Amino acid sequence: MNIVAVIPARYASTRFPGKPLAQETGKYLIQHVVECVRACHKIDRVMVATDDERILQAVESFGGESVMTRGDHVSGTDRVREAVDVLGLAGDDLVLNVQGDEPEIAPAVLDQLIERMIAGSGGPRIGTLASRFRDDGPCDGPGSPVDPNCVKVVVDADGRALYFSRSLLPYPRDTLGVVDRPSRWLLHLGVYAFRVDALHAITSDSIGPCVLETDESLEQLRWLDRGHAVAVAVVDHPIVGIDTRDDYKAFVNRTVGKPSEVA
Repeated sequence: MNIVAVIPARYASTRFPGKPLAQETGKYLIQHVVECVRACHKIDRVMVATDDERILQAVESFGGESVMTRGDHVSGTDRVREAVDVLGLAGDDLVLNVQGDEPEIAPAVLDQLIERMIAGSGGPRIGTLASRFRDDGPCDGPGSPVDPNCVKVVVDADGRALYFSRSLLPYPRDTLGVVDRPSRWLLHLGVYAFRVDALHAITSDSIGPCVLETDESLEQLRWLDRGHAVAVAVVDHPIVGIDTRDDYKAFVNRTVGKPSEVA
């Protein structure tokens, strides 16, 4: 069985164009991600899937592997599917979809996801990560369980996803929606693992968006709607993504220890 990580990376971004090529730390942002993923002990190969020649050349400049993919993919999952086909992966091969804007992802959490996927016989075909909100974090506002930008996941007794939502789910009826202990909620982390046959199934041209996916703008709800089980590995390390220039400035400050001059 091959275990391959594919990192989708687009140049276009509404809030931060050219994000993968930002290099205020002395390294491209995408290079930080590749190096973190390469440090995962269980991954055999790391591949960046891009639609831009500039990103392709940047990845090759630091010794990384990259593949050109179409520019019209509607999701990172579709881009990963194209890369998987180029690589010739099939059947029970395991593919991780790691976002190209998560330069501080802990290799240990990727190992935990892989362990969840390969434990026992007949393991999960799709998996993802979650972490508990911190009780010393906010109870409302940005970064809290009530923040619609923080996707929540509810799991069953076997650690399989029941639902993903931007809303406060489950809803605390007794406190009328007031969050008193954030760790009661699980924050979904946007890293996925797929057996190749499952990846083919969920990216089939015959499968269109479902109502739940459209309402929440969460593609994983399409998978649940079509009856695909999604295993959830709960980890201790949250993943901090880079969505905006301000996020990147904060990352630069943490990395090089001085104020960033990112415009």
